[in-house]
Amino acid sequence: MTKIPFNKIYTSGRELSYMQDCLLRGDIAGDGYYTRKVQNFIQHKFDCRKVMLTTSGTTALEMAALLINLQPGDEVIMPSFTFVSTANAVLLRGARPVFIDIDRETLNIDIEKIKDKINRHTKAIIPVHYGGIACDMDKIMDIAHRNNLFVIEDAAQAVNSTYKGKYLGTIGHIGCYSFHGTKNYVCGEGGAILLNTNDKHLLDRAELIWEKGTNRSQFLRGQADKYTWMEIGSSYLPSDILSAFLYAQLEEMDLIAARREKVFNCYYHSLLEYHMAGLIKLPLISAEAQSNYHTFYCVFSSTKQRNYVMNGLGTKGIQASFHYIPLHSSPMGRTLGYKANDLPITEEISGNIMRLPLYPQMSYADQNYVIENLKNILDELNDTGEYQANDDFYSNSSIQQ
Repeated sequence: MTKIPFNKIYTSGRELSYMQDCLLRGDIAGDGYYTRKVQNFIQHKFDCRKVMLTTSGTTALEMAALLINLQPGDEVIMPSFTFVSTANAVLLRGARPVFIDIDRETLNIDIEKIKDKINRHTKAIIPVHYGGIACDMDKIMDIAHRNNLFVIEDAAQAVNSTYKGKYLGTIGHIGCYSFHGTKNYVCGEGGAILLNTNDKHLLDRAELIWEKGTNRSQFLRGQADKYTWMEIGSSYLPSDILSAFLYAQLEEMDLIAARREKVFNCYYHSLLEYHMAGLIKLPLISAEAQSNYHTFYCVFSSTKQRNYVMNGLGTKGIQASFHYIPLHSSPMGRTLGYKANDLPITEEISGNIMRLPLYPQMSYADQNYVIENLKNILDELNDTGEYQANDDFYSNSSIQQ
């Protein structure tokens, strides 16, 4: 029986009252009162040009692919260490995802390898901010500008994280958020697309695509005399009931972030001695980034060690978890011409990473239970001689700033 789950949904206590208010207003369809409140909240807090809620982070990415007019033959550069939606959004337009390796220390896209994959077919770059920790967006945007490429930030895990004071999702041409039940701010299923451009044509197209390809919003504003089909689109608007739930979450945004930071830092400082000894490596957050503390992970020297520790925690009722199976080496990835060992760092990290339970309402006693059991298992491994320190595994210069 699970004693400490991997995740627990946090609620503010206002979710039900807002949902009830939504029902009393008599309109639970998309683009209603609470949808607009959430969009305005994000737009003003994050200082972005335009926000549109979507049914998921997945559909936000799919909408982004439509917006940049991806066509068969186009290529989009992205890490293989990401969720399937990043690649599916590209494949659904007939374009090709081009997978590259990640940086061993940040677990984000290896920027130097982006340059190697750019050719005349390249249309966009999709950086993924893993665990809520920022990619080096200055370098990515510089590469994009010099090569006339779009940048779509996959910030599904990174709502409320920043890079040099700018919120992730607001730096690239387009940003995509997720409010899935596993994220920091949730409504069960939901997402958002952020447009960071003054290009009126792109902004107008986004509105059309968002509303099934129709000019409904223009018609309601009195800017069109007919409500009709204008171009390709889909049903991307979430129910206003979901938006009502989400609004209660966003009102607690800073409190949720502070509580997650407290849990993250407790893990970090409790396990730092094992990092310094080269037995595990801990997350790296650069001085230029502020995380939303979505994930706390440990990376081991081998899959065998990772599995031993995960199984040991499981026997104590602690639900730890690994993460992405690399897209390039998946069955679908192989149909695209990729094979095992194409991206060695991605495969190594995927096999050796373990994520610990982390949620805002996690008590000190529960977290201490996780830490003490994890330390006991690490000490057991060390004592058996099977868990040897590795001087090259993670340099001490990589300590969190």
